[in-house]
Amino acid sequence: MTREQSAIAFWGIGAHLGRAVSQNGQGHLLGHVKDVGGDYSDKNTRGYLSNAQMGFHADRCDYVALLCLQTSKSGGESRIASSVSLYNKMLAERPDLVEELCKDFYWSRIGEIPPGLGPYYLMPVFSFDDGYICVRGVSTQIYKSQGLEGVPDYTEKQHEALDYFKATVESLSFDMEFREGDIQILHNHVMLHSRRGFEDWPEPEKRRHLLRLWLRDDLGRSLMPEYQKVISGVELEGVELNTPLDV
Repeated sequence: MTREQSAIAFWGIGAHLGRAVSQNGQGHLLGHVKDVGGDYSDKNTRGYLSNAQMGFHADRCDYVALLCLQTSKSGGESRIASSVSLYNKMLAERPDLVEELCKDFYWSRIGEIPPGLGPYYLMPVFSFDDGYICVRGVSTQIYKSQGLEGVPDYTEKQHEALDYFKATVESLSFDMEFREGDIQILHNHVMLHSRRGFEDWPEPEKRRHLLRLWLRDDLGRSLMPEYQKVISGVELEGVELNTPLDV
């Protein structure tokens, strides 16, 4: 298949699960996970634009789908873990830290700020609605909020809870290798994902490249109202939604 044909087929599969929402401030409905030299340590740079290792997190949608077009020279394995297993293990071992993670944390919008909103939002790591659990993960957005105006420093207890979350999810995680043509679809509210760092090919045409869809299921599971706002993608004023075939 050509890249356009692959993108159309991938889009069609995703349409059976939900509607595509924007993944970034450029209005991309069809996203591209590709190292363009991004500095992941920068407060306004997201990990998918770099080759860095990423922590376990959930994206701002109901389902995230990836299609592997090209693999890296080495590394870049996808990593997944059950949020439900993680919660149950932490609850059995450290209920005090689970209680801490059920409280609000500050999350940076990484410079992608919708009209009328600030540079961060509040959301717990663990939340429940109508008996359903939703887990946001512990991503760099939590840490990149530190230093933003109006955001207090995290307490020692909060840092302990975040560290314990990260250590525990490592013990439950599974690495999976992406090969050309592979498609991965994850339910963000009960599955966490990350990836290992990678070394890419020097030739631009051979570089690691994944297509990505963020899908919103409007008829899906019960979610608290604040959560629904967060998982509806990134829509900025004056940005037209689009489906580019490359970064």
